Amino acid sequence: MSVSKSHELAQFVSQTSFDALPSDVVHETKRILLDSIGCALAAGGQLKGRAGIEYAQLLGGMDSTATIFGSSQRSSILGAAFANGELINALDFDAVLPPGHVSPYVLPGALAVAEAEGSSGKQLITAIAIAHELANRFGKAMDYIRDVRRGEVTMPPVLGYTSTVFGAAAAIASLWGASEETTRHALNIAGAISPVNSHRSWLEHTPVATIKYTMAGPLVHSALTAAYMASLGHRGDPNLLDDSEFGYPRFIGTSRWQPEALTAELGQTWSFQRENSFKHYPHCRALHGLLDLLGETVESHSIDPSEIDEIRAWGEGHVERASWLTNEISDPVDAQFSIAHGLSVGAHRIPPSKAWQDEDVVFDAKVAQLMGKVVYARHPDWVEAMVTDPAARPSRIEIDARGETFVAELRYPKGTNTDDSLGTADDDLFEKFRVNAMGVLDSEQIEHCIATAMSLETVEDVSTVLKEFGRKRG
Repeated sequence: MSVSKSHELAQFVSQTSFDALPSDVVHETKRILLDSIGCALAAGGQLKGRAGIEYAQLLGGMDSTATIFGSSQRSSILGAAFANGELINALDFDAVLPPGHVSPYVLPGALAVAEAEGSSGKQLITAIAIAHELANRFGKAMDYIRDVRRGEVTMPPVLGYTSTVFGAAAAIASLWGASEETTRHALNIAGAISPVNSHRSWLEHTPVATIKYTMAGPLVHSALTAAYMASLGHRGDPNLLDDSEFGYPRFIGTSRWQPEALTAELGQTWSFQRENSFKHYPHCRALHGLLDLLGETVESHSIDPSEIDEIRAWGEGHVERASWLTNEISDPVDAQFSIAHGLSVGAHRIPPSKAWQDEDVVFDAKVAQLMGKVVYARHPDWVEAMVTDPAARPSRIEIDARGETFVAELRYPKGTNTDDSLGTADDDLFEKFRVNAMGVLDSEQIEHCIATAMSLETVEDVSTVLKEFGRKRG
């Protein structure tokens, strides 16, 4: 009798300890945690952040078990987890990892449970690493927004990030030290109650939904529900991941299902730490190479936005969709994905931070005027690069100004992990955290949080650490 995929995954979750983690996995896990919390700290003024915090109060009542990042309010495990998922993703400043965004979905439940349980730093690192590895593997097994088949770019009718629910549920089971059987049921229940993959619909319609591609809070709750129900005795479908006709692949809507990606060398080979990329701009990652080029060009040549006659940009082909091509900006979420708006803000040399989504910037008349001078097309090397080097995002920019044309090109945006580069250096990541935490934590807290997060394996009780990521003292 063959062993089910969920059995193999559950075995990996229940048998993986901190001592089994490679050093680069531990390091990247701590970096992801710090960066994600920083993104949450900066997002309290955004709709997703505000609404998440208010909803947490409805969910939690008087319960103050867990921290809501950047807020003086606390909530229950369910309340804090919901709010923190929304906060981490609100600015679209959080890291990207196939299948897309992962951290806003897999971190919040684990953090709330770890705080409530008084888990050790080693336990939390292990749970976060497991969550990201499983989420990345599911991303490789299913339809993906950057898929190329037979040399052609494909955009499946159904895709999204909801398969991260498996990693999210696994992290909670890991923190509890759940048995292999309970973990297996938690994973199978998680798949059965996963939110739908609505990303493709979101891409095609404007104005874009402010809940974005997959709302974090409900997915976080699905994972928590799955883990709790398994612990309370519910049984999941044992064939969920093994039946392509009636199981998870069919009802989640993926046309590509490669289950071998889920378990190949599982526990021996880790990949998320090499494929994770930190964002240097609070804007869709597809535009980051162009933003790198634009920023360097206008800075080095002291080009004022008023001097620009036209910006011609070549980048990723899959962004030729309504949500990216829109020039109609009615909300900061529209601005997070609009190619023209992002390049216009970049040309104004506003340092990347939550300021990019302040209403004064989003609706600035000068930004709007320059948007009308942006022309976008698919880079001619884009498909070939995706086939041969998936980390590559070839980008080219031409700026007409002062009677001249300024030209720049690159292959990898900042934050990309390659054989020759770590991607984002620790010092750069720490500075991003400082910028995000400014005005929410005091300077002493900020430095303490950086130091503590990066030595998390020495912490006996992470609740003391997580409480530090609330509001300023006093």
